[in-house]
Amino acid sequence: MTTISNTTSSTSSGVSTDVYNRVAQTMAPASAAANKVNASITKDQTKLSALGQLQSALSNFQQLVAGLTGDGLSTSAASSAKTVLTATSTGSAKAGTYAVDVKQLAQGQFLTSDDFATDANGKVGTGATTTVKIDFGTAGGDKGFVANAALTSKSVTIDASNNTPDGIAAAFKAAGVDVSVVKGKNGEYSLSIAGATGAANSMRISVSGDATLKNLLAYDPTGTQKLTQTSAAQDAILTVDGGKEIKSASNTIKDSAIAGATLNLVTAGKSDVTVAAGASQIGANLKSFVAAYNDLNAKMQKLQKGDLKADTALNQAANQMSQILKTGGGSVSVTKLAAAGLSQDKDGNLVLDDKKLQAALTTDSSAVAKLFTTSDGRGIADLLSAKAGSLSSSSSVLNKETSLVTNEIKSLTAKKASMTKALTAQANALAALYTAQAQTGSGSALNGTSTGTGTLFDMLG
Repeated sequence: MTTISNTTSSTSSGVSTDVYNRVAQTMAPASAAANKVNASITKDQTKLSALGQLQSALSNFQQLVAGLTGDGLSTSAASSAKTVLTATSTGSAKAGTYAVDVKQLAQGQFLTSDDFATDANGKVGTGATTTVKIDFGTAGGDKGFVANAALTSKSVTIDASNNTPDGIAAAFKAAGVDVSVVKGKNGEYSLSIAGATGAANSMRISVSGDATLKNLLAYDPTGTQKLTQTSAAQDAILTVDGGKEIKSASNTIKDSAIAGATLNLVTAGKSDVTVAAGASQIGANLKSFVAAYNDLNAKMQKLQKGDLKADTALNQAANQMSQILKTGGGSVSVTKLAAAGLSQDKDGNLVLDDKKLQAALTTDSSAVAKLFTTSDGRGIADLLSAKAGSLSSSSSVLNKETSLVTNEIKSLTAKKASMTKALTAQANALAALYTAQAQTGSGSALNGTSTGTGTLFDMLG
């Protein structure tokens, strides 16, 4: 009789094809329920990714348009070496050329664990309740590790419900610490922990509870280090016109290097940043504004037709942004916008008629600029930038929806783990029962053909 190796059974015994088929038939309803949970998790993960794309698109638009409001509408900033940095005008930047020397980029601390194996159930450690505390601060100085008073420590709990590689990573991510799982060719795993950029975001990780997890995750910059640091947290360092060093925890530096300009650092090196001012820049910057909105609109339309079809947060964003353009937000004359060359096509994209724009700029460039931005934030670009910011804020429908989906994934993952454990025990019990019946002749086996390389537990998903 053909046998199929039961790789997940606690006895590691061979199970006949007849017994396998009989167990599979008996457990078919439970298998369908497990598949339904798996499908729900996949669906939620897809939606969460799409919501993240919408959040990113709104934030990117808001950031770019913020650089085209205020005095930024009539100024531009350009870098002579875009491989070193890019630059945009964000306000009252003075015209001129600035010599920028980027000494180093900001980067986050990166820690990796040793390779480790899981048990037969994919678990790490005993499952005893374990608390992982992550402190943030500055490491490497004369005073050792100095906690960052502006940052609150994070706490992660790992127990029998989540002590798998993916479960550990999910617990860290839920606490706001980025952890990824790497599976090696030998079947073992390792964990990679990435901190936020900036020297004051170094991590100190203490573990109390399960000894296996403590030996895997503990990291003290001045003491026991079970994790390996592959890169240290550091600030970006640069000078402008040979002056005092400027440090930043981020590679996006607004105003502090050049007042009224934002520098996006790419790599270490030197670049001249030229700020140009005057009415001649208005047309070019309005074209950048139109392109930015159309990029956002294209992203929203793609999501509406795909992973966020009929989604509440997306529909709210698309409708409210479009409404501002149709009405001027109650403070901008749409008739004057049209006269300056700005209109919408049937797909909601902005269209800028360059001939009308140039004519309007020739007549009164200041009046054109005020249609798009004003000192009190009532221009069309001001309104759209503010709306994009509110739609992606912590109190927005988008943020609440993201939290709901994240919590649902967490709940479904826990349910899957519990279901898998219960079904595995049931399958083991049935396999033992039917095997005993077959051996004693007290029960009739169901005939069937070999399932090839499957196991009794393929049905669990």
